[in-house]
Amino acid sequence: MSEAGQSEISDYRDSRRVRLQTLVRLRWLAVVGQSLTVYLVHVWIAFPLPYMVCGAMIGLLAFFNFYLSVRYPPTLRLAPQATLALLTIDLLELAGVLFVTGGLSNPFAPLLCVPVIISSSTQPIRYTLALGLLLILFVSILTFSPYPLPWYPGSSYTMPTELIVGIWLAILTTTAFAAVYSYRVSLEAMQLSEALAATELVLQRENHLTQLDGLAAAAAHELGTPLATISLVAKEMERELATDERYGEDVQLLRSQAERCRDILRRLTTLSSEEAEAMKLLPLSSLIEEVTAPHRDFGIRIIVIEKTPRETEPVGARNAGIIYGLGNLVENAVDYARNHVVVTTEARNDKVIVTIEDDGEGYSPDILQRIGEPYVTSRSREDNAGGLGLGLFIAKTLLERSGARLSFGNSSGEKGGARVSVEWPRHRMDVSRAK
Repeated sequence: MSEAGQSEISDYRDSRRVRLQTLVRLRWLAVVGQSLTVYLVHVWIAFPLPYMVCGAMIGLLAFFNFYLSVRYPPTLRLAPQATLALLTIDLLELAGVLFVTGGLSNPFAPLLCVPVIISSSTQPIRYTLALGLLLILFVSILTFSPYPLPWYPGSSYTMPTELIVGIWLAILTTTAFAAVYSYRVSLEAMQLSEALAATELVLQRENHLTQLDGLAAAAAHELGTPLATISLVAKEMERELATDERYGEDVQLLRSQAERCRDILRRLTTLSSEEAEAMKLLPLSSLIEEVTAPHRDFGIRIIVIEKTPRETEPVGARNAGIIYGLGNLVENAVDYARNHVVVTTEARNDKVIVTIEDDGEGYSPDILQRIGEPYVTSRSREDNAGGLGLGLFIAKTLLERSGARLSFGNSSGEKGGARVSVEWPRHRMDVSRAK
């Protein structure tokens, strides 16, 4: 992938950093929730509890949150270290409130898993593991809290030790399960988004190459007038200085080169005006030839089998996504073939089918189950370890955008080999039947 493409994907990864505003809002929610809970328990239910101590800890969290809101812009995206520090403070504050209000016997103890789950969905795994270790430490300390659970005045509630141990285990297992699930979901979403970003970059490049003929025509049109003026002036100078020993040859050279430039621009203009419209349309046979031509000089024979006469073959609009997608599939087949690659085309009344087969080792069973996912290499060989595994995903995505349906498998013959079938509805590949 180009440096520009890698830079855009790197920018996308940076954009996944948590915004300060997100954590600030979650903290205000925690401050309001904890304050309301302490107030209701102390005033409405009238359970005795260390009201001032709880209020002091909640107040410190609120003050720190207010300071962050004033000191830093809300759009600031936090580095993983900063996010870990803030989530650690949240975890410490909540553990402190729980410690003086009954420890693990407090029904709000499971809320301790929230900071770890938030970290698992946005932060690198090592930071989440560090926060998880702190959670284990805090939960273990809460197990031995000397403060009783707030209860009716004149009575106390003591939870059995077995139940305390069960709550300790439940909090840790719940945190582990939720954190792993959140991490996997966010990782897959990130990989998919990065792969789609790479797909868009490839499609932009292909469209840019397709539009170069239009840029050449525009350049020829714009340069025509000043070049005609140069030619006219050169002609006048040649008439006046043709016999001059010092400048005569230079003027003749200037005029001849100006005429040469006019001829080049004339050819560009002629190509654009007469052939541009024709180049926008591509018969199926020409499409396959354009796709296979760059891969014929690598020692692998490419055999094209046309099951449909060219007189009745579909003629479709040039599509950069189709050209790149099929080219990638052919390139992949050439890379893993032993001797030859067979490309078969068939145009029926209702659909167009292109099949690409090679005589290589084929797809391994585990790869077949995951084809279509980003960052999955297309074969089982280890010599392809240098790639990102994005090529097949990009090709599949671009072809599916054009209306194609892809199927991957291995040939049933004795020699085996991989087999890819690409199928479009006929109207998507034939301008005469386009809806």
